[in-house]
Amino acid sequence: MSTQTTIAPDVSAEIGRWLAYLGSERRMSPKTLEAYERDVGQFLAFLADHLGGTPSLKTLAKLTPADVRAFMASRRANGAGNRTLMRGLAGTRSFARFLERNGKGKVGALSAIRTPKLPRSLPKPLAVKDAKRMSDAGMREGETRAAWIVARDAAVLGLLYGSGLRIAEALSLTRAQAPLPATGDAITVTGKGNKARMVPVLPQVAQLIADYVKLCPLDLPDDGPLFVGARGGALLPRIVQMAMARLRDAMGLPDSATPHALRHSFATHLLARGGDLRSIQELLGHASLSTTQIYTAVDSERLLEVYATAHPRA
Repeated sequence: MSTQTTIAPDVSAEIGRWLAYLGSERRMSPKTLEAYERDVGQFLAFLADHLGGTPSLKTLAKLTPADVRAFMASRRANGAGNRTLMRGLAGTRSFARFLERNGKGKVGALSAIRTPKLPRSLPKPLAVKDAKRMSDAGMREGETRAAWIVARDAAVLGLLYGSGLRIAEALSLTRAQAPLPATGDAITVTGKGNKARMVPVLPQVAQLIADYVKLCPLDLPDDGPLFVGARGGALLPRIVQMAMARLRDAMGLPDSATPHALRHSFATHLLARGGDLRSIQELLGHASLSTTQIYTAVDSERLLEVYATAHPRA
Protein backbone atom coordinates (compact mmCIF):
# COMPACT_ATOMS: atom_id res chain seq x y z
CA MET A 1 0.00 0.00 0.00
CA SER A 2 1.57 3.32 -1.03
CA THR A 3 1.90 6.28 1.30
CA GLN A 4 -0.21 8.41 -1.05
CA THR A 5 -3.27 6.18 -0.52
CA THR A 6 -2.91 6.01 3.27
CA ILE A 7 -3.27 9.72 4.06
CA ALA A 8 -6.77 11.09 4.57
CA PRO A 9 -7.51 14.54 3.11
CA ASP A 10 -7.84 16.23 6.51
CA VAL A 11 -4.51 14.75 7.68
CA SER A 12 -2.80 15.61 4.39
CA ALA A 13 -3.89 19.26 4.71
CA GLU A 14 -2.46 19.48 8.22
CA ILE A 15 0.82 17.87 7.13
CA GLY A 16 1.16 20.61 4.50
CA ARG A 17 0.57 23.33 7.09
CA TRP A 18 2.96 21.66 9.54
CA LEU A 19 5.80 21.42 7.00
CA ALA A 20 5.24 25.05 5.95
CA TYR A 21 5.47 26.07 9.62
CA LEU A 22 8.68 24.11 10.17
CA GLY A 23 10.24 25.62 7.06
CA SER A 24 9.27 29.26 7.63
CA GLU A 25 9.07 29.62 11.41
CA ARG A 26 11.56 26.99 12.58
CA ARG A 27 13.85 27.40 9.57
CA MET A 28 14.41 23.67 9.18
CA SER A 29 16.38 22.56 6.14
CA PRO A 30 14.68 20.94 3.12
CA LYS A 31 16.36 17.63 3.98
CA THR A 32 15.00 17.72 7.53
CA LEU A 33 11.53 18.51 6.24
CA GLU A 34 11.79 15.62 3.78
CA ALA A 35 12.83 13.26 6.59
CA TYR A 36 9.99 14.42 8.86
CA GLU A 37 7.43 14.01 6.08
CA ARG A 38 8.76 10.52 5.36
CA ASP A 39 8.59 9.55 9.05
CA VAL A 40 4.97 10.66 9.38
CA GLY A 41 4.13 8.92 6.11
CA GLN A 42 5.56 5.64 7.39
CA PHE A 43 3.55 5.96 10.59
CA LEU A 44 0.32 6.62 8.71
CA ALA A 45 0.98 3.80 6.25
CA PHE A 46 1.44 1.38 9.14
CA LEU A 47 -1.75 2.60 10.81
CA ALA A 48 -3.75 2.13 7.60
CA ASP A 49 -2.74 -1.52 7.52
CA HIS A 50 -2.87 -2.00 11.29
CA LEU A 51 -6.33 -0.44 11.71
CA GLY A 52 -7.76 -1.57 8.40
CA GLY A 53 -8.46 1.89 7.00
CA THR A 54 -7.00 5.28 6.20
CA PRO A 55 -6.55 7.13 9.53
CA SER A 56 -8.23 10.52 9.88
CA LEU A 57 -7.60 13.22 12.50
CA LYS A 58 -10.29 11.61 14.67
CA THR A 59 -8.57 8.23 14.32
CA LEU A 60 -5.24 9.68 15.43
CA ALA A 61 -6.84 11.15 18.54
CA LYS A 62 -8.14 7.69 19.49
CA LEU A 63 -4.82 5.85 19.16
CA THR A 64 -3.59 3.86 22.15
CA PRO A 65 -0.03 3.26 23.34
CA ALA A 66 -0.44 -0.33 22.11
CA ASP A 67 -0.90 0.98 18.55
CA VAL A 68 2.34 2.97 18.78
CA ARG A 69 4.19 0.00 20.27
CA ALA A 70 2.95 -2.14 17.38
CA PHE A 71 4.36 0.42 14.97
CA MET A 72 7.75 0.36 16.72
CA ALA A 73 7.77 -3.44 16.71
CA SER A 74 7.03 -3.42 13.00
CA ARG A 75 9.89 -1.01 12.33
CA ARG A 76 12.26 -3.13 14.41
CA ALA A 77 11.21 -6.22 12.46
CA ASN A 78 12.23 -4.37 9.31
CA GLY A 79 15.70 -3.68 10.69
CA ALA A 80 15.29 -0.23 12.25
CA GLY A 81 17.61 0.44 15.17
CA ASN A 82 17.12 2.70 18.18
CA ARG A 83 18.51 5.80 16.43
CA THR A 84 16.17 5.36 13.45
CA LEU A 85 13.20 4.78 15.73
CA MET A 86 14.06 7.80 17.86
CA ARG A 87 14.30 10.06 14.81
CA GLY A 88 11.05 8.68 13.40
CA LEU A 89 9.21 9.28 16.66
CA ALA A 90 10.64 12.80 16.88
CA GLY A 91 9.12 13.71 13.52
CA THR A 92 5.78 12.09 14.31
CA ARG A 93 5.58 13.72 17.74
CA SER A 94 6.36 17.10 16.19
CA PHE A 95 3.34 16.66 13.92
CA ALA A 96 1.20 15.60 16.89
CA ARG A 97 2.22 18.73 18.87
CA PHE A 98 1.35 20.87 15.85
CA LEU A 99 -2.11 19.32 15.70
CA GLU A 100 -2.70 19.92 19.40
CA ARG A 101 -1.52 23.55 19.29
CA ASN A 102 -3.88 24.23 16.40
CA GLY A 103 -6.90 22.61 18.01
CA LYS A 104 -6.96 19.57 15.72
CA GLY A 105 -6.89 16.96 18.47
CA LYS A 106 -4.38 15.47 20.88
CA VAL A 107 -2.48 12.30 19.93
CA GLY A 108 -1.76 11.31 23.52
CA ALA A 109 -0.56 7.81 22.64
CA LEU A 110 2.67 9.19 21.14
CA SER A 111 3.68 11.06 24.29
CA ALA A 112 2.87 8.02 26.45
CA ILE A 113 5.59 5.94 24.76
CA ARG A 114 9.13 6.09 26.08
CA THR A 115 11.76 7.08 23.51
CA PRO A 116 14.34 4.35 22.74
CA LYS A 117 17.59 4.91 24.59
CA LEU A 118 20.86 5.49 22.76
CA PRO A 119 24.31 4.64 24.08
CA ARG A 120 25.98 7.79 25.37
CA SER A 121 28.49 9.17 22.90
CA LEU A 122 30.86 11.89 24.00
CA PRO A 123 32.05 14.58 21.55
CA LYS A 124 35.53 13.97 20.18
CA PRO A 125 37.46 17.27 20.17
CA LEU A 126 40.83 17.76 18.51
CA ALA A 127 43.99 18.47 20.45
CA VAL A 128 44.72 22.19 20.75
CA LYS A 129 47.72 22.04 18.42
CA ASP A 130 45.75 20.16 15.76
CA ALA A 131 42.78 22.52 15.96
CA LYS A 132 45.10 25.51 15.51
CA ARG A 133 46.78 23.95 12.48
CA MET A 134 43.46 23.64 10.64
CA SER A 135 43.66 27.31 9.70
CA ASP A 136 47.43 27.37 9.09
CA ALA A 137 48.15 28.29 5.48
CA GLY A 138 51.38 26.29 5.65
CA MET A 139 49.36 23.09 5.97
CA ARG A 140 48.05 23.68 2.44
CA GLU A 141 51.37 24.24 0.67
CA GLY A 142 51.63 22.27 -2.55
CA GLU A 143 47.88 22.16 -3.20
CA THR A 144 46.91 22.76 -6.81
CA ARG A 145 43.70 24.63 -5.96
CA ALA A 146 43.40 28.38 -6.50
CA ALA A 147 44.94 30.52 -3.76
CA TRP A 148 41.61 32.20 -2.94
CA ILE A 149 39.91 28.83 -2.41
CA VAL A 150 42.72 27.73 -0.08
CA ALA A 151 42.32 31.02 1.81
CA ARG A 152 38.54 30.55 1.94
CA ASP A 153 38.81 27.08 3.47
CA ALA A 154 41.31 28.33 6.07
CA ALA A 155 38.95 31.18 6.97
CA VAL A 156 35.91 28.91 7.37
CA LEU A 157 37.72 26.33 9.50
CA GLY A 158 39.33 29.10 11.55
CA LEU A 159 35.88 30.54 12.21
CA LEU A 160 34.43 27.17 13.26
CA TYR A 161 37.15 26.68 15.87
CA GLY A 162 37.66 30.31 16.85
CA SER A 163 33.98 31.10 17.41
CA GLY A 164 32.44 27.66 17.93
CA LEU A 165 29.97 28.01 15.06
CA ARG A 166 27.94 25.28 13.47
CA ILE A 167 28.92 24.88 9.83
CA ALA A 168 25.49 26.10 8.67
CA GLU A 169 25.86 29.23 10.82
CA ALA A 170 29.24 30.07 9.30
CA LEU A 171 28.04 29.52 5.74
CA SER A 172 24.91 31.64 6.27
CA LEU A 173 26.98 34.77 7.01
CA THR A 174 26.68 37.61 4.50
CA ARG A 175 29.52 39.74 3.19
CA ALA A 176 28.25 42.65 5.29
CA GLN A 177 28.73 40.54 8.43
CA ALA A 178 32.45 39.97 7.83
CA PRO A 179 34.41 41.09 10.91
CA LEU A 180 36.93 43.92 10.71
CA PRO A 181 40.40 42.63 9.76
CA ALA A 182 43.26 42.36 12.23
CA THR A 183 41.24 43.83 15.13
CA GLY A 184 38.90 41.09 16.21
CA ASP A 185 35.21 41.76 16.37
CA ALA A 186 31.88 40.26 17.27
CA ILE A 187 29.29 39.01 14.83
CA THR A 188 25.64 38.05 15.17
CA VAL A 189 24.70 34.60 13.90
CA THR A 190 21.32 32.93 13.63
CA GLY A 191 21.28 29.41 15.01
CA LYS A 192 18.74 26.67 15.62
CA GLY A 193 15.19 27.75 16.26
CA ASN A 194 15.88 31.06 14.49
CA LYS A 195 17.65 32.33 17.63
CA ALA A 196 20.27 35.04 17.17
CA ARG A 197 23.35 35.28 19.35
CA MET A 198 26.52 37.33 19.38
CA VAL A 199 29.88 35.55 19.17
CA PRO A 200 33.42 36.96 19.30
CA VAL A 201 35.83 36.63 16.38
CA LEU A 202 39.55 36.47 17.15
CA PRO A 203 41.85 38.97 15.37
CA GLN A 204 43.66 36.07 13.68
CA VAL A 205 40.41 34.70 12.30
CA ALA A 206 39.24 38.13 11.19
CA GLN A 207 42.50 38.45 9.27
CA LEU A 208 41.99 35.05 7.63
CA ILE A 209 38.58 36.22 6.43
CA ALA A 210 40.03 39.51 5.18
CA ASP A 211 42.75 37.63 3.28
CA TYR A 212 40.12 35.47 1.60
CA VAL A 213 37.95 38.46 0.66
CA LYS A 214 40.96 40.23 -0.82
CA LEU A 215 41.96 37.22 -2.94
CA CYS A 216 38.44 36.22 -4.03
CA PRO A 217 38.03 37.08 -7.74
CA LEU A 218 34.23 36.82 -7.55
CA ASP A 219 31.78 39.56 -6.72
CA LEU A 220 30.80 39.55 -3.04
CA PRO A 221 27.84 41.94 -2.62
CA ASP A 222 27.03 43.01 0.94
CA ASP A 223 23.73 41.12 0.95
CA GLY A 224 25.23 37.99 -0.63
CA PRO A 225 27.02 35.06 1.03
CA LEU A 226 30.41 35.76 2.54
CA PHE A 227 31.76 32.34 1.61
CA VAL A 228 31.18 31.30 -1.99
CA GLY A 229 31.96 28.28 -4.14
CA ALA A 230 34.11 28.20 -7.26
CA ARG A 231 31.17 29.28 -9.43
CA GLY A 232 30.01 32.06 -7.17
CA GLY A 233 27.07 30.43 -5.40
CA ALA A 234 26.83 29.97 -1.64
CA LEU A 235 29.48 27.58 -0.35
CA LEU A 236 28.11 24.10 0.37
CA PRO A 237 28.84 22.24 3.63
CA ARG A 238 30.12 19.28 1.62
CA ILE A 239 32.99 21.39 0.23
CA VAL A 240 34.07 22.33 3.75
CA GLN A 241 33.86 18.69 4.81
CA MET A 242 36.09 17.69 1.90
CA ALA A 243 38.63 20.38 2.81
CA MET A 244 38.67 19.07 6.38
CA ALA A 245 39.10 15.50 5.12
CA ARG A 246 42.19 16.52 3.12
CA LEU A 247 43.77 18.09 6.20
CA ARG A 248 42.73 15.15 8.35
CA ASP A 249 44.52 12.74 6.03
CA ALA A 250 47.60 14.96 5.84
CA MET A 251 47.80 15.22 9.62
CA GLY A 252 47.00 11.57 10.32
CA LEU A 253 43.88 12.39 12.34
CA PRO A 254 40.93 10.01 12.88
CA ASP A 255 37.65 10.18 10.95
CA SER A 256 36.09 11.93 13.95
CA ALA A 257 38.05 15.08 13.00
CA THR A 258 35.16 16.72 11.15
CA PRO A 259 34.14 20.40 10.84
CA HIS A 260 31.71 19.89 13.73
CA ALA A 261 34.58 18.53 15.84
CA LEU A 262 36.06 22.04 15.67
CA ARG A 263 32.96 23.31 17.49
CA HIS A 264 33.44 20.56 20.08
CA SER A 265 37.09 21.60 20.36
CA PHE A 266 36.10 25.23 20.92
CA ALA A 267 33.88 24.27 23.86
CA THR A 268 36.23 21.71 25.39
CA HIS A 269 39.30 23.95 25.18
CA LEU A 270 37.42 26.89 26.73
CA LEU A 271 36.28 24.68 29.59
CA ALA A 272 39.81 23.36 30.14
CA ARG A 273 41.07 26.95 30.39
CA GLY A 274 38.57 27.85 33.09
CA GLY A 275 35.57 28.98 31.06
CA ASP A 276 32.29 28.68 32.92
CA LEU A 277 29.48 26.51 31.57
CA ARG A 278 26.89 29.28 31.40
CA SER A 279 29.10 31.46 29.21
CA ILE A 280 29.99 28.52 26.97
CA GLN A 281 26.29 27.71 26.67
CA GLU A 282 25.62 31.25 25.42
CA LEU A 283 28.51 31.14 22.96
CA LEU A 284 27.37 27.80 21.53
CA GLY A 285 23.72 28.80 21.37
CA HIS A 286 22.51 25.80 23.37
CA ALA A 287 18.91 26.13 24.55
CA SER A 288 19.60 24.00 27.62
CA LEU A 289 22.58 23.99 29.97
CA SER A 290 22.35 20.19 30.15
CA THR A 291 23.45 20.05 26.50
CA THR A 292 26.58 22.03 27.35
CA GLN A 293 27.32 19.92 30.43
CA ILE A 294 28.40 17.00 28.25
CA TYR A 295 31.70 18.83 27.76
CA THR A 296 32.49 18.44 31.45
CA ALA A 297 32.49 14.67 30.87
CA VAL A 298 34.84 15.14 27.91
CA ASP A 299 37.22 17.19 30.02
CA SER A 300 37.10 14.67 32.87
CA GLU A 301 37.82 11.84 30.45
CA ARG A 302 40.80 13.76 29.04
CA LEU A 303 42.20 14.33 32.55
CA LEU A 304 41.89 10.62 33.33
CA GLU A 305 43.77 9.78 30.12
CA VAL A 306 46.55 12.17 31.12
CA TYR A 307 46.68 10.58 34.56
CA ALA A 308 46.80 7.06 33.14
CA THR A 309 49.66 7.85 30.79
CA ALA A 310 51.69 10.20 33.04
CA HIS A 311 51.44 8.94 36.62
CA PRO A 312 54.34 6.64 37.55
CA ARG A 313 52.05 4.14 39.24
CA ALA A 314 49.06 4.38 36.89
